[in-house]
Amino acid sequence: MIKKVVAGAVALLFVALLGYRVAAARNATQTRAEDRAQIENLMWKYSRALYALDPDAYAALYAPDGQKGTGANAVKGREALRKMMVNLKQREAGQQAAYVMELDSYVEFPDRDHAHMEAYWLQVSPRTGPNEPARVVNAGREVDEFARINGQWYIELRNDTAKP
Repeated sequence: MIKKVVAGAVALLFVALLGYRVAAARNATQTRAEDRAQIENLMWKYSRALYALDPDAYAALYAPDGQKGTGANAVKGREALRKMMVNLKQREAGQQAAYVMELDSYVEFPDRDHAHMEAYWLQVSPRTGPNEPARVVNAGREVDEFARINGQWYIELRNDTAKP
């Protein structure tokens, strides 16, 4: 009789532990899905800020020490990023808009608070008249790094000129 009670208790404990592990795995999967959605939203806001030429909105999407580009032409820190956008806005005044689309993006998470994304992108010039089609004017590959700071995802590094 005692053997049956012990066996039953062990079986019950096993089922409880298995259920806990399944629930934990589901929670981790749900958290990653939410993280991916937040990063997609961040990149949508990035595109909107870039094409609206909004320096404040653009800089706010980066981590405080966030960086655009690599090497000698890198722009680092929110204030420098904001200034870069002010200069771009002055240069682009009166120019026709162009739109960039991300394609085939892949996001991975090396740890809980960091993400790495790789994608391809196309820059498209819109139609200029009823008989003028939109046209692809540029294409490339990007490698981006993200950091979660106080529960919010930010761009840590954006390299949209990565080599294929």
